[in-house]
Amino acid sequence: MWRRFGKGWAAALAAGAVAGIALPAHAQTLESALAQAYQNNPSLNSQRASVRATDENVPQALAGYRPRVSITATGGEQSLSTTSRVANTNPATYSTISGYNAPFSAGVTATQTLFNGFQTASKTRQAEAQVLAARATLHATEQNVLLNAVTAYMNVLRDGAILDLQKRNVEVLQEQLRQTRDRFNVGEVTRTDVAQSESRLSTGRSQVLSAESTYKSSVATYRQVIGSNPGKLTPGTPVDRFSPQNQAAAVAVATSSHPTIASAQYNVDVAVQAVKVAEASLYPTVSVQGSFTKNYGATGNLLTTESYNASLLGTLSVPIYQGGGEYSLIRQAKETLGQRRLDLDVARDSARQAVVQAWGQLEAAKGNIEATQASVQASEIALNGVREEARVGQRTTLDVLNAQQELVNARVSLVSAQRDRVVASYTLLSAVGRLVPQVLGLRVPAYAPQVHYEQVRDNWVGVRIPDGR
Repeated sequence: MWRRFGKGWAAALAAGAVAGIALPAHAQTLESALAQAYQNNPSLNSQRASVRATDENVPQALAGYRPRVSITATGGEQSLSTTSRVANTNPATYSTISGYNAPFSAGVTATQTLFNGFQTASKTRQAEAQVLAARATLHATEQNVLLNAVTAYMNVLRDGAILDLQKRNVEVLQEQLRQTRDRFNVGEVTRTDVAQSESRLSTGRSQVLSAESTYKSSVATYRQVIGSNPGKLTPGTPVDRFSPQNQAAAVAVATSSHPTIASAQYNVDVAVQAVKVAEASLYPTVSVQGSFTKNYGATGNLLTTESYNASLLGTLSVPIYQGGGEYSLIRQAKETLGQRRLDLDVARDSARQAVVQAWGQLEAAKGNIEATQASVQASEIALNGVREEARVGQRTTLDVLNAQQELVNARVSLVSAQRDRVVASYTLLSAVGRLVPQVLGLRVPAYAPQVHYEQVRDNWVGVRIPDGR
């Protein structure tokens, strides 16, 4: 009886172990899930929209080089009455002029700034640095989203396999309980053995409920990150081949090209230009203004029928003292520049720390797989031995149940270790700044932020964005 039961237990656990790693037909791969997340993730699309909005800072800054033109028109009706004394008359006589007038005037004014302390040039360079910083932030967001997608994918695989293992464990425990009751009926075991089997079965059912809850939570996270419910998932594989071969090289790559560091560097450039923009308020400004106005009738005058006014004037404005606010703005901009330089140091330190941590996690995950595989093999051997010993009366039912639970725990640990191995390899790739579709070879068109930038940079007029809205 024990031998037959042992064969059923081994078959059940073997089926449970491969449930999460079988290759079903038309299954979804990790690469296709990453491509879907890259296209549809709302957080990533929101960041792309933010970059497009930041692109508009450049044409706004370039507007300082361009003229400002306005057209004005006024018109209406007036009722006038003017009484005046006629000179050199005795006795005095008076003359009255009254009537209605409909004055109308139209004109155009154009103003061009010739010099403003290089403020426009500084604002343009500042806006361009903001665009580059936004792109670097976008690349960092892409990596975070892809890493979250990998984690969500592997969590569903892991939790699905664990749920299947726990269900099969309940099936085995149900068989165990049935056989224990049969043996109790023939007097081979006591009521205590039956109670122990019943208790272990209840515990197994509780573990199934817990595993099912965890699996549903992972499915919900998958739906949030990737944009669809998971189907039949194929196993993920590590991506060690895309990472540097040693820790020192990984640190060097991360500190030189990670997008968070690039973003911090561009933010320093933004702060440098902000200081120059603030300093421009101390410089003189030179502008020229041309205007032409045509008048039909005149306000307050019934005798004028038509006139015009044309002018071309230059203006020089030299600031002397403006209350001191401009000096405070300059000091504030300089302090912000110092902060951004410190932020750059923090970004480099964070990148270095992330690489070292990810490298350690990857090495631990590799060793953990070997350890858990050995644990599974040892637990299988131990379970078989305990069964044989129980068959001849040298072991109790509790010993068999404990050995069975140890094997289940070992297989659960192996499934978790396999998940950790894959996620750790992607985490290292993200830490060095290479978790991008081009490196992974995803079959998805890469988002090109410079396309929108070139479409809007030199636009002089228009309210429609490039997609037609």
